[in-house]
Amino acid sequence: MTINISEPQDGRRSIPVGIWALGFVSMLMDISSEMIHALLPVYMVAVLGTSALAVGIIEGIAEATASVTKVFSGALSDWLGKRKVLAVIGYGLAALTKPIFPLAPTVGWLVAARFIDRVGKGIRGAPRDALVADIAPPHLRGASFGLRQSLDTIGAFLGPLLAIGLMWLTADHFQTVFWVAVIPAFLAVALLVLAVKEPKPTEGLRRVRMPLHRDELGRLGARYWWVVVVATVFTLARFSEAFLVLRAQSDGLPFMLIPAILVVMNIAYALSAYPAGILSDRVNRVAMLAIGILLLIAADVLLALVPGIVGLTAGVVFWGLHMGFTQGLFATLVADTAPPELRGTGFGMFNLVTGAALLLASVIAGILWDMVGPQGTFLVGAAFSLLALIGLTLLRDRLHSASG
Repeated sequence: MTINISEPQDGRRSIPVGIWALGFVSMLMDISSEMIHALLPVYMVAVLGTSALAVGIIEGIAEATASVTKVFSGALSDWLGKRKVLAVIGYGLAALTKPIFPLAPTVGWLVAARFIDRVGKGIRGAPRDALVADIAPPHLRGASFGLRQSLDTIGAFLGPLLAIGLMWLTADHFQTVFWVAVIPAFLAVALLVLAVKEPKPTEGLRRVRMPLHRDELGRLGARYWWVVVVATVFTLARFSEAFLVLRAQSDGLPFMLIPAILVVMNIAYALSAYPAGILSDRVNRVAMLAIGILLLIAADVLLALVPGIVGLTAGVVFWGLHMGFTQGLFATLVADTAPPELRGTGFGMFNLVTGAALLLASVIAGILWDMVGPQGTFLVGAAFSLLALIGLTLLRDRLHSASG
């Protein structure tokens, strides 16, 4: 899909205040979540004695839960014609579950907390993305999604940085880190309530009465469904970032420094997402997706074949870059192709399908890790990435044809 821009590009100054506010809301919630998630896989394996397969299953189920919930929250936002109230409920639920992590005495409690937290993510995800699409000017849509993604990802590396500092100050006391993580979660909810204003519905917009009905899903159109196909193939090529943390542990990195892996990844992600979003407003979308997949192949090969801290660091940097070049772009493509009155449903269906693919990818990665170790896991990831690249090449002409 080639986007031709006839309107001037004013950069950050043209992006509405609401987009910035939503970005900072995402940043604060990610600080909270990543302070916990940067340590959670190691806490489960090293402290509570769970297996890598269990980590993969739990992570996959957690993300799949969020994806399923997004379908219904997105459809509900289309039916109501309102996005913000659902975003507030979703962020609020996630904030309320954060205290469970430091209080959990067993893996079962952690699974329950992770599950409820992801339900909150699912409730807020599709309505928030649809709200970004509603607020953003069409000629700055890629930049707006890229900006929100960059701010979100800044939170994703500030969280692990705080976790490192607190682990050092408290001599590896996991529960203290988990308690501090509660604070930014509640700040995110307050900012969303006070600073984000929902735009008035466009005059003459068709009222959607049954968003998940077969006829309405058909109205999403061929262009939208081709985007979903490409995204699904791509998602099968990657798995949870929890396995980057486990790769660091397998190299003998001290517990205190393990969150640095997610810091490095998310710095690369944050630095690339906004420029990639700006670029996506001006160039061929499919070509940018191909670059993202090539970056993932490079990351997998480095993590599999280059031992020690050098391979780990380089692989993690490329992993972050591939995220920056793909995640905001897929959201932009959904916003480009879904009808305005069905954007919530469009984001929800997109996340359902790709979430199921991520669950499968994470379970496969966990099985491979327990059976053959890190090298086999990342080499299989590279093979799936290559298949995704081939699939993208095969689908390119059809995607162009559908968008023409």
